[in-house]
Amino acid sequence: MATIVIGAQWGDEGKGKLVDILCPTVKLCARAQGGNNAGHTIVANGVTYDFHLLPSGLINPECQNVIGSGVVVHVPSFFKELNDLEVKGLKDVRSRILISDRAHIVFDLHQLVDGLEEVELGGKSIGTTRKGIGPAYSTKAARSGIRICEVFNETLFNQRLRELAAGYKKRYGDLLKYDVEEEISRFNEYRQELGNYVVDQVPLMKSAQDSNLPILVEGANALMLDLDFGTYPYVTSSNTGLGGVFTGLALNPTKVKSIIGVVKAYTTRVGGGPFATEDLGEVGTKLQEIGREWGVTTGRRRRCGWLDLVVVKYSAAINHYTSLNVTKLDILDTFPTIKVATAYLDPTTGEELESFPANLELLANVKVKYEELKGWEKPVTGAKAFYDLPKEARAYVEFIENFVGIKVQYIGTGPGRESMITR
Repeated sequence: MATIVIGAQWGDEGKGKLVDILCPTVKLCARAQGGNNAGHTIVANGVTYDFHLLPSGLINPECQNVIGSGVVVHVPSFFKELNDLEVKGLKDVRSRILISDRAHIVFDLHQLVDGLEEVELGGKSIGTTRKGIGPAYSTKAARSGIRICEVFNETLFNQRLRELAAGYKKRYGDLLKYDVEEEISRFNEYRQELGNYVVDQVPLMKSAQDSNLPILVEGANALMLDLDFGTYPYVTSSNTGLGGVFTGLALNPTKVKSIIGVVKAYTTRVGGGPFATEDLGEVGTKLQEIGREWGVTTGRRRRCGWLDLVVVKYSAAINHYTSLNVTKLDILDTFPTIKVATAYLDPTTGEELESFPANLELLANVKVKYEELKGWEKPVTGAKAFYDLPKEARAYVEFIENFVGIKVQYIGTGPGRESMITR
């Protein structure tokens, strides 16, 4: 049976930590979508590990890990990340990671094009990680992408990459500084070693599910960055919600045990796009500094604001969470008053909107209705059980629970894996 962990906001909620905690109970950990634009940080035994492309389940020495068909794979980053984990002392990582032969490849070519596309957009740039994710998914959708399985047919691979490069050269001309022969040469070096990790994911997943092997799916990015349901076009280029899990892994929907939505105790986002509860003043700065809100992947500072339950309720309607994990509760320890967004009001009529709007112009101008809650003004780190928390902190968690209508099963109270309350 599968447990699915998905971000409920704009990413950076702390999904990796929950995955790390759950991993000892599973035998297979899988990524379904995204690429090395994800960034999950895990602190284990005093060591900080940063994951981008690889599943966080590699922390658990008993867990096999799979990069699914819906993921786009930058091969140099795959090998670099493995090397980095080995340098930090993780054992046998190379024997516990597999890549679907149907996954598409992110080339350095895609990364260069990503940068050019962002420059073209100017002041309306998406704020991508420039990791080539969007262009890789674009070529996938246009049926000109190259899959992992094609790496092992050298003649075909070389021909298709040259064709891909020629198409982009026609589009960008001399602005594109790229040597296709150099990238082909590097894949000649990767080819043999890469073969050790490639697998037909479909029978692998079917066998695991038929034998009721405990599976953990690690979502990347989050629902509000979903290509269909996020703040389009300020989104990533894959389906980051529940739908992407099923299509990216060939997961049997009748064999899902739980779907856990991960919710940061306040709201952050990276990149452009409307953000209704963003605070550009003292509160936002304080959240950013105390919460160390800068990206694992890009180092960019995240935009910060109060918890937006309109967003969380909207994502719950799409992802159908069976429980929630509220993270980083400790970042609110010093706030005497805490605000929570509970509704958006139409800027013209003042009427309450039914849900999170698709119209970005409307979203950029909504008036936000807040509830104010009393802060607890004491540390929550070290609390081992729910009733060890200050009553105001418990009230905050219960407010979230009651508003969204979903049980808060896990509460993060600090960066370490031991700082998680389970209810």
